Parts: sequence; structure tokens; C-alpha cells
Amino acid sequence: MTHDPRPALLRAALDAAERGWHVFPLRPATKRPALHGEQACPGIGECARGHLKWEQRATTDPDRIRAAWSRAPFNVGIATGPSGLVVVDLDMPKDKGSSDAPSGAATSGALGERAGHPVSDTYRTRTASGGGHLYFAAPDGIRLANTAGTIGELVDTRAWGGYVVAAGSHTPAGAYEALCGSVAAPLPVWLPSILEPAPRASQAPSVAVAGQSRSCADVALANEVRNVATAQLGERERKLFVAARALGRFVAWGDLPRHVVEQALQEAGEAAGLTVAECRSTLRSALNWSITHNQGRRQAA
Repeated sequence: MTHDPRPALLRAALDAAERGWHVFPLRPATKRPALHGEQACPGIGECARGHLKWEQRATTDPDRIRAAWSRAPFNVGIATGPSGLVVVDLDMPKDKGSSDAPSGAATSGALGERAGHPVSDTYRTRTASGGGHLYFAAPDGIRLANTAGTIGELVDTRAWGGYVVAAGSHTPAGAYEALCGSVAAPLPVWLPSILEPAPRASQAPSVAVAGQSRSCADVALANEVRNVATAQLGERERKLFVAARALGRFVAWGDLPRHVVEQALQEAGEAAGLTVAECRSTLRSALNWSITHNQGRRQAA
């Protein structure tokens, strides 16, 4: 007699929905959405007024969930944004035989301890690859998006625009299992400052001022990159921090793109001997502070 996995997967979908998490079907035994794409949209039903993507079609309605999961043994996707979730994805090193490659869980734990706020107890799952998902309630008033490596190496996040595979789902690599925690705890206070997008500059400068400022900004960027890359043992992190604070004002004023500054200083910090995670942590906090405190451009006397 062939085992029918649909009842267990339906139960997993309903359990997630009962928590207020919006679910949608994933293709059987995979992590890919089972819903039609825009090009194949029939323009009827939910899409009668225009194509709806998986994030818009995710639901907590038990009737819709039962109807969907009666058709096939779909895995369960949770749309993190509509669910009010930020899920921290702790990955495993690709080379599991390497003792030098820390797991995402180790990196996240180390960063939390460094920030003085260890990761709190919250709903957790084990992924099919052996990694983990930490579920947190998204903070009010901040619309966070997905990130990849922003917190640290092998640590990603899923928020608006993202989804995770729910506990109870199965892939050829293994099962997704709930480990502990009955509710999603509030997002740790040290994380939003790293994940939140940089504030936009309050106003654009005149063309003449902008041209002069960009020239000054380019010179400043080159100088700070050189200072960081040539820093000696014992002063590398301090110089990276000072450089990020100094260059953050040019980002706030619109003279330098943030990603250009981050990439240049990241490479310089790594060249000086800092780890990827150390550079990212220092850069994010220093740049966020500098951008926030340099919204008004100082005029030359």
C-alpha cells in the first residue's frame, strides 16, 4: 500500500496558518513555488484583475489551504513578509569536511555575543541540509527585505519578498523539522540596525556642488581604502570603523553609492587580515550610524 503524504503536508500548512503565517504550495519534494508564473497566468480566479505572485496569493484561509493541498502532496512555503516574520537562515558550509568553515549558526551566535545580545529562544526548524531557520516577529514600522551574507558568512534572512520551507515538508535531501520554541520571539534588538536599508539623503545638492563633492568623495574613498588595507595588527578593526564613519557622510549626501563603499572597504579589511564576518559587522554598524547622523550637507565657509 502506497503512503499518501498529503494529510501530513496539509496538517503542516494548517498548523502554520493557525500561527498567522501565510502559506502557499511548493512543488512536491522541492523548494520551488507550485503556483503559475506571470507568462502562464490564465487571468481568472484570484488573477482576474491582474497576475498575483506567490507572495500575494499566500493565505491563512483554511478552506483555500484544504482545496490546494487536496490536489497534490505539495510542500509548504511560508511567505515571510505577509506573515510578519523575519527568518534567519543559518546555512551549513558547502565543504562539510572543512574545519575552517564555520556554520551559519556559529557565526550568528558569535555576532550576537559580540553585540551583547545573544539570540533569544524562538521557534526554530532544522532544514533538509542540516542548517537551521530562526523565526522572529518583524519589528513594527520597518519593512525589511531579504539579505544574503549581510549579518555574517552563511547567514541570510528572509522577510518581504522571501519565503521559507515550513516544517513538515520533505525534499530528497531530507525533512524540515520543528526543533523548539512555540512562538516567534521579537527580532533581537541588534539586528534591525544591520538589516535596515540605509536612509536616503534628505535633498540633492546643486550640480556644481555635487561635482565637487563627488571628486572629494572619490579621493576620500581611495585614501580610506589605503589606510585600511595597510593597517597593522591591533589597529585593523579600528581603522575600518573610522573609515566607514568618514565615508558614511558621502553616502548620506548621495556622492558615493553605499554598495561601492561597502565593497571597497570589505576588500580592504580582508586584505588587512580581518575575516569576512568581522568586516561586515563593523561596516554595517559604522555606516548606519554615519548615514543617520549626516543627513544635512555642511556648506563650505
